Amino acid sequence: MSRPDGIAADLPVDLEAPVFAEPWQAEAFAMTVALHDKGLFSWGEWAQALSAEVKKPGAATDGHDYYEHWLAALERLLASKGLAAKSDVDAVAEAWERAAHATPHGRPILLENDPEFQSAT
Repeated sequence: MSRPDGIAADLPVDLEAPVFAEPWQAEAFAMTVALHDKGLFSWGEWAQALSAEVKKPGAATDGHDYYEHWLAALERLLASKGLAAKSDVDAVAEAWERAAHATPHGRPILLENDPEFQSAT
């Protein structure tokens, strides 16, 4: 994939190598596909949202921040469609962070582990 400035992003050369550097990148990708499949936005809308993000000043020329732009584009698109306000996304992200800190090592991180979860429901 080409960057706006014409510098190619680093893509895996080895077909056995992971495509995503971090699990959250794969999850963001999968969420985008699932939301599109549900008809919440078209691929044209998605391409426009992602393009706007990667063209913003400060984007890394080597593409290492591509999925950060991907996530920002998804959040902005969902907000623009009235599906999830930024404040809602931020609140859920904070709940997951609290849940991660409250979860004993070796146990699955569940949103229910957020100490504030019970008061929020």
